[in-house]
Amino acid sequence: MKKNNKKNNFDPRAFSRRKFINVTSAGLWGIMMNNVATASIPDSYNSFDYRTLGSNADDTNLIGAYGNWAAQLMDKKLPSYSFRRDEWPDIELWRAAAKKQANERIAMPDLGGVPDIKIKKRYIYDGLQIEEISWQLPYGRPVEAILLKPADAVKPLPGILAFHEHGGNKYFGKRKITRTDDSIHPYIEKSQQHYYDGFAWANDIAKRGYVVLVHDAFPFASRRVMLKDVPEFLRQGLNDNDPENPDNIDSYNNWARMHESVMAKSLFCAGTTWPGVWLAEDIKALDVLCARQDVDAERIGCGGLSGGGMRTVFIGGLDSRIKCAVCVGLMTTWKDFLLNKSQTHTWMTFAPLLPNELDFPEILGLNVPSPTLVINAEQDGLFTLPEMKQADEILKAVYNKANADERYKCSFYPGGHKFGKDMQIEAYDWFDRWLK
Repeated sequence: MKKNNKKNNFDPRAFSRRKFINVTSAGLWGIMMNNVATASIPDSYNSFDYRTLGSNADDTNLIGAYGNWAAQLMDKKLPSYSFRRDEWPDIELWRAAAKKQANERIAMPDLGGVPDIKIKKRYIYDGLQIEEISWQLPYGRPVEAILLKPADAVKPLPGILAFHEHGGNKYFGKRKITRTDDSIHPYIEKSQQHYYDGFAWANDIAKRGYVVLVHDAFPFASRRVMLKDVPEFLRQGLNDNDPENPDNIDSYNNWARMHESVMAKSLFCAGTTWPGVWLAEDIKALDVLCARQDVDAERIGCGGLSGGGMRTVFIGGLDSRIKCAVCVGLMTTWKDFLLNKSQTHTWMTFAPLLPNELDFPEILGLNVPSPTLVINAEQDGLFTLPEMKQADEILKAVYNKANADERYKCSFYPGGHKFGKDMQIEAYDWFDRWLK
């Protein structure tokens, strides 16, 4: 990404990686640039106290004197399609109506039928058969994906749609949670150490006896916005040359953060939303997974951390093929976003008007009584602890009304925003319990 000679007003490379990281934890870069992405990877995790971010101990809120008024708009009554309301005694009538309304709000585009798959490479690594595959959607460059399963598998296995996180890092996608050879990019190594205690969790769950599909989300990695495809005045003097260089990766990710607001506004103008596009593309990946002969399509789970948790909320709630969901590090209420935490989150989270009809945890609850595990971190700076606990109470009430209390669990772990090894083991055991 070499700079052009033309003068420009801002050069992301003027910020060193260390300076950038120090202001980016839990989205602080977005506070500066009016465009926030979910937590980036700090060089020194302990250099920032996640517990203080947006705690609002002095009763302030993100929108000042307008906060109490805005909160009252949603506090007066339960959302109109909440299963907790007395007027929804029949679970199937409620589900059909609520899913229809949610789908209208996110305005998911139609991407057609099951994509044609191209197998780019097959090989064995660390006891797993790995396929590098791709498929073409009606727009953009091909989606690239990695599929993993035990090398000795001889019969159809349950499937897992594994979602990578956002992490303020759009240069990488599927590679964030996989490992396909002994060499590893230093950026990926640092990411896996920070978020996953050094583990490639997609590999680990595959070894338990699953076919696992990890694909690049929109607009990450193979689906990212290429600089050469946008007008020159938006490129900030950058280009797509020498992309694997760490400095160039940082420069691209800085640029992509600022571009999020442009993308979101453009999607609104197209009559869709970012959650709608994410869900549409994730559903195509689910189509791919379910169509495989080595997959038992009646036993499909999904899960992920952070942005992957948000994708779990939407597809876990809105696609009945998901029989078991694990949402990690992305569970709170719309009120928390409104008053405390919208600045720590990407545009990919928000769907206009949907809070009038479903609180955020109730989106995932649309698939009740399908088994659902929520894993939270008590010092996660992306949320407030009281609202994470309130989200837990909401989902408990949904599952209780459906007489399915044993199919819902919420766990709280000490520490910050991550999917650590203890959390991973609980998630794998949950999948085993319900999919095997």
